[in-house]
Amino acid sequence: MLRQVAAGVFVHQSELLQNNTVVVQGRDGVLLIDPGITGTEMVCLANDLREMGQTVVAGFATHPDWDHVLWHDEFGAAPRYGTARCAEFMRELRSDTDWKDRVTEGLPPECAEDIPLEPFGLIAGLPAGTARIPWDGPEIRIIEHPAHAEGHAALLIEDHRVLAAGDMLSDLFVPMLDLAADNPIEDYLTGLRLLAGAADDVDVVIPGHGSVGVGDQVRARIEQDLAYVTALRDARVPSDPRVGASVAPGWEWVNDIHEGQLHRLAEMR
Repeated sequence: MLRQVAAGVFVHQSELLQNNTVVVQGRDGVLLIDPGITGTEMVCLANDLREMGQTVVAGFATHPDWDHVLWHDEFGAAPRYGTARCAEFMRELRSDTDWKDRVTEGLPPECAEDIPLEPFGLIAGLPAGTARIPWDGPEIRIIEHPAHAEGHAALLIEDHRVLAAGDMLSDLFVPMLDLAADNPIEDYLTGLRLLAGAADDVDVVIPGHGSVGVGDQVRARIEQDLAYVTALRDARVPSDPRVGASVAPGWEWVNDIHEGQLHRLAEMR
C-alpha cells in the first residue's frame, strides 16, 4: 500500500526486509526509486499506481545490490537509470552466462521464487557527473558517493525537501561498509559528509530499509551513523541501539552484520 510522506512523494514498503520503494509524481507519470522486492509486491504497487491514474515514466536504482535493481513488466518499459558505475557493475554481472544462478544463490530463500530476474539489473547509466534526473518532474539532485556500494547515490527531491538515501540512514540496519573497497571506513564517512551537507535542505529522509525519518530525525540519523563508523575506525565498541541487547525484535541478525564487519576490519588492520 502506498503511503504519502510529502507532497507528491509516496512510499511502498516490502514485508521481508522493509525495503522502501519511493514514488515521485511528475507531470506525465511517476519515477520509481528502488522498486521491490517480490513480484507480488511489485504487482501490488503497479495496481496502486493504476488506481491513482499514474503511469511509470522512469526508474532509478540507488546502487547495485540485488534488492535495489529489481523491476517488473507491470511497470512497463520506462528507462531505468543509475550512476555510470552502478550500470557498469550490473553489465559485468549479467555478462556471465551463469549470472542468474549467482544472483539466485544470494536471494532470501523464502521469496526467491517470487523475484523476477529477466528485468533484473537492466540499468541505463547516466554520464559521470550527471547532477539531476533527466525527467519531466520535480528537480531531483543526484548525490553520488562511495559509501556502502559501488556507484551508490542518494536522491534529493529538492522541491519537496525529501532525501531518498538508498542503503544509508536506516533505523534498522547499521552502516554496512563496502568491505571490498580499499578504504571502506573513509568511503563511508565521505558519503555521510555529503549527506550531512544536504541535510539543511531535507525535512524527510527515506532509507532503503526501515522507517521514514522526519524533522530532527534527519540530522539524528546522520549523527548516529557517523558515531557508529567512527567507532569502527577507532577500534571502539559502538554504542548503538541497532546492535546488542536493545536491537529491534526480529532484527537480531543485524548483530551478525556488525560482528562480521568488526572481524573483517580487524583482519584488514
